[in-house]
Formats: sequence, structure tokens, C-alpha cells
Amino acid sequence: MGLEIGGLLGLVILAFDLWALVHVFSSPASVGRKVLWSLLIVLLPVIGLIAWFFLGPRQHAATA
Repeated sequence: MGLEIGGLLGLVILAFDLWALVHVFSSPASVGRKVLWSLLIVLLPVIGLIAWFFLGPRQHAATA
């Protein structure tokens, strides 16, 4: 049973990491920042995801 829960948790983390990477690449940040955030998310999946969530570039909503 532990293997199934661990595998499911790994898939959830992978899905969130991919979501974060898509948002990093679509952000208006510079290329250097995109590379740094991408490396952090890929090399440290959980810590990088949490750091990106709180410290990463924000996309501003268009005000009409």
C-alpha cells in the first residue's frame, strides 16, 4: 500500500512541477530568470515548486 501512495504523490508533484514550468516559460520574466527558476524546479522538485509559488514572477491581470 505504501508504494501506491508514494507513486501517486510522485505523480501529483510531477504534475505541479510541469504546471509551474509552463507558467515560468510563459511569464514576462527575463530569459536568465526563466532558466534559474526552471533549474530550481527541476533539480529540487518540492522545494523549487514551493519557492516558485511564493517568490516566482507574477503575471498581472489585464485591467480593462
